[in-house]
Amino acid sequence: MPDAGLSYHAAISKFSTLTVLVAGDFMLDRFVHGKVNRVSPEAPIPVLSHGRDDVMLGGAGNVVANVAALGGRAIPVAVIGADEAGAQLRRLFDARRIDHGRIISSVSRSTTRKTRFVAQQQQLLRFDEEVVAPLASRDRQAMVATFTAELGRADIVVLSDYGKGALWNGVAAELIALCRAAGRPVLVDPKGTDYRVYRGATAVTPNRKELGEATGLPTGSDAEVEAAGRLLRQSCDLDFVLATRSEEGMSVVEAARTLHLPTKAREVFDVSGAGDTVIAAFALALAAGCEMGMAAEIANAAAGIVVGKRGTAQTDPDELLDSLSAGRSGSSFDRDGVVRLAAAWKAEGLRVGFTNGCFDILHVGHIAQLEDARSRCDRLIVGLNTDASVRRNKGEGRPINIETDRARLLMALKAVDAVVLFDEETPIELIRAISPDLLVKGADYTIDQVVGADFVLANGGKVHLSPIVAGRSTTATLGKIASLG
Repeated sequence: MPDAGLSYHAAISKFSTLTVLVAGDFMLDRFVHGKVNRVSPEAPIPVLSHGRDDVMLGGAGNVVANVAALGGRAIPVAVIGADEAGAQLRRLFDARRIDHGRIISSVSRSTTRKTRFVAQQQQLLRFDEEVVAPLASRDRQAMVATFTAELGRADIVVLSDYGKGALWNGVAAELIALCRAAGRPVLVDPKGTDYRVYRGATAVTPNRKELGEATGLPTGSDAEVEAAGRLLRQSCDLDFVLATRSEEGMSVVEAARTLHLPTKAREVFDVSGAGDTVIAAFALALAAGCEMGMAAEIANAAAGIVVGKRGTAQTDPDELLDSLSAGRSGSSFDRDGVVRLAAAWKAEGLRVGFTNGCFDILHVGHIAQLEDARSRCDRLIVGLNTDASVRRNKGEGRPINIETDRARLLMALKAVDAVVLFDEETPIELIRAISPDLLVKGADYTIDQVVGADFVLANGGKVHLSPIVAGRSTTATLGKIASLG
């Protein structure tokens, strides 16, 4: 069962105790790096001067690599070719100290190798060496038997379908049925357009394009992704759908709710294998006891890290926790997310501060108060009134700026580490949930007037009244605008 009180730190610390069984299409990703300084005289094509080769685990192999990098134990189950590419794949597992004894080598199989030619950080060409075909009968029997033997040791299962044939002709359905019978959750990274082959899985993790192709529905907006996800969930008897949306983040579509998570703002160098990172991190987070939204946040953060690296990359627990704890996603957090964030910061020994307000028209008085607050703590959370609560407090015509704009402006400030919306008359319930070490309000209040002051003081925290900048207020700004006609 999910643990609602789990912090990021506690969840990621559990990864080292978990085992993920990974089955599907294992392959090699080869990157040939060089420079292009001229065009060939033989044809209008660039000439690549060779620099170096990088060979990495690809496909389901990259899922295994991500699980291992995040601290979990992975059991790879597959059939690969009895060829040099297969031998190279095993050497890469050896280098990472990953047991590959459950991977079957077959003379009737070819190990897929994808070669990308790269110059000045730009891919010029991809060259695939592969034979796409279902498993031979004997290979299929061997793989299913190995999977069955290892299933009892797994906390969760990932099926990584790259469309090379390992999960074709009912293999995926057979493995899903085994997982269901054993009470093991199974996540599927899908391929193709007919997801009925994954019927009964716990979840599938398509990207936005794949989701649209599988349902025949548009997936451009939040509402469209939700509608397509609900159709897919119902038609394939899934517990939920996790849809990745490139630069827009990801969406989790459950029976009763849908969560849309914005992307972690990073410079994107290479998206190769980002989906493998998502499903590996999500699987570990679910197995660690995270509820759905938290697992998605962890997977989203992990993906944000790897797309900032070149090649088929991974991330580790420290890097992941740093990203989650930084809290600067460029967007506001939901309440559960910010409570977990505050708990993670406290677990690291950081002092958490809290202040709140409407911040309708951001001015220098606000900036001064926030900077003063941040100077007295390690992380500052801002509780932001929703549009509805501003309207109740300030009257019709307010706010001037909608809540998403106000949140974005606050998150752009160096002094602010997280923003969370609240709709109640006061932020007392939010303060009780976060339990900040420091509560800050403007000096136009007295401590006995500050909502939550008694709670914070009773729990060993402090209350600080921040100096007011004379003549700088939203009311004064609106009055000046009105006077100009």
